[in-house]
Amino acid sequence: MNDRTPTTGPGAVTRPGGAPGGARAGATRSDLLIVDDLMLLLLDDDGASVQAAGTLYYTLGGAVLTELALRGRIRVDESGILNGPRVFPDGEGPLPDPLLQSAYDTIAARTQRVQPLLVAIGADLGTVVIDRLAARGLVRREDRKVLGIFRSTRWPAADEEHEAGLRARIRAVLEHGQEPDPRTAAVIGLLSASGALPSLRPPLPWTSVTVTRAQEIERGHWGSEAVASAVNRTAAAVAAASAAVAVSASGASGR
Repeated sequence: MNDRTPTTGPGAVTRPGGAPGGARAGATRSDLLIVDDLMLLLLDDDGASVQAAGTLYYTLGGAVLTELALRGRIRVDESGILNGPRVFPDGEGPLPDPLLQSAYDTIAARTQRVQPLLVAIGADLGTVVIDRLAARGLVRREDRKVLGIFRSTRWPAADEEHEAGLRARIRAVLEHGQEPDPRTAAVIGLLSASGALPSLRPPLPWTSVTVTRAQEIERGHWGSEAVASAVNRTAAAVAAASAAVAVSASGASGR
């Protein structure tokens, strides 16, 4: 989806009223999850198609697992490489988002490794997340007929301030070497693993420097700040394991 006129710094443009929910430019909206951010980026600027659609369930499922890890609601062991580590539920109490609660219930029902969990959690998640974005006023649905016969649906942007801030944070990490916060690191790592980073529309910077940086983050190297706690180390491990599965799936599908 679209890059916009800068909302911070020299030449910034302030939009009346700001983003829905009172989000300021560059801020992370509190009602959005990592999986929502990923879908915003994967949607093309015209809303007609989604990049890396063939392995979308791995990418989105990995985002949900990483979110749970950052909230301290799952833990992983260090067993095996094939299919990734085993994932266990952790913590107590209900989760604030039904999408997270559903994923947590799946994890709690039976111990599984990362790869089958990504399929179980990520299946059909694309439609669910797009509907979430529409409900939050970030995209809008456009139904049309092609040649007066074939129906098609597009999801163009309705409000782009949040995505503009997200893209600015990604560029700061990839181009300028800024240490990412855990949420931005997860988004970059999963985008890189999906193979979508170089084909996003509009494009993000894609040079030898940014490729190397993205791949480091994909492998779970989030920087000193992000690994300062056990929770963030677990999240980095989950994101890296999810990314490894997505890379393998992308290769098998002809990435």
